[in-house]
Amino acid sequence: MSAQPDVTAVAGILALLYRITPAAVSEGPAGTATRNYVAEDRMGRRWFVKTYPCGTDMEAERQALALGEAARMAGVPVPAVRRTVTGEVIASAGGLSVSVAEYVADAETAEGGLCGGRWDAVGEAVGRLHRALARHPVGPPRPVAAREVCDVARAGRRLEELLARWAAAPPAPGGFTAWCARIANQRLAALPEVAARLEKLPATLTAQIVHGDLASPNLLLRGERVAAVIDFRPPGHRSAAWELGRIVLDPRTVLARPDDWIPGLARAVDAYQSANPALPAADLLAVPRIAAGYLACSAYPLSEPLNDPDTLTPALEAYGRARHEAAGVLWERLEEAEEALRDTLR
Repeated sequence: MSAQPDVTAVAGILALLYRITPAAVSEGPAGTATRNYVAEDRMGRRWFVKTYPCGTDMEAERQALALGEAARMAGVPVPAVRRTVTGEVIASAGGLSVSVAEYVADAETAEGGLCGGRWDAVGEAVGRLHRALARHPVGPPRPVAAREVCDVARAGRRLEELLARWAAAPPAPGGFTAWCARIANQRLAALPEVAARLEKLPATLTAQIVHGDLASPNLLLRGERVAAVIDFRPPGHRSAAWELGRIVLDPRTVLARPDDWIPGLARAVDAYQSANPALPAADLLAVPRIAAGYLACSAYPLSEPLNDPDTLTPALEAYGRARHEAAGVLWERLEEAEEALRDTLR
């Protein structure tokens, strides 16, 4: 398909394969790899249309949509997928492949951070999500070594590779690329201390089928309620505590609310446990340590200037700096956060 399908092509496939006659089609929120549109039919109903670039693994996308549908059937607020006239979740015609779902109106992403009742709402929603996905036919929850969740050895190899590439072609002084090279060097030097801190994690953590990409852009909020969970990945086992920490300890939340994120974390974990009592308390207590360790072991987005320079935007650069700063805050206040969780979980 073309790199940028136009609204005419999108309108055509909606009419042909979905029996949706659009009154208007406009570009929607940008996706990481997809190009998105919002269509309004003649009855005033709106639809979210995702178009996939060439080379997309369409079977994986179908599995991801099916995972979202399974969560929806369990009561998680996931937008309903609109099927084609032949019952497919993805339609292809004229080199264009799309999926269509209900449009979630009057909602915002969680990128602005959590506050107030949102802590409880998000914790409860993720708990319900994990409780539902624990019964997924791909397989039940299972223990995995904590070192697989925060893999210090792999982080070291990745950072060494980045630094070797920068040594061969040093970045120009100043700017984001030079910052990435400097932070990668600092992060590599800090890994022995990170490894020592991660020794306090339980020997094993619980891995299960999870959303897979539960980042702030994929959680839609309406006031203090969760309006929708979107953009699932194909079923795969990962640490449930890691996924909970990824969303409730988003760097932007931690930095924007220095006085609130620890009590907010406790509220989110309490709500999560009420919705999903099966996850061991030891996993929940480990949430902030996993979050800090994961950030410390991550090469993203330090790798982007080398691996995918076209993705570099002011927003990504700001997010990269926020991730680094938030990791420092999490380590500095880790014991305080864990003590708050002990009080909640006892």
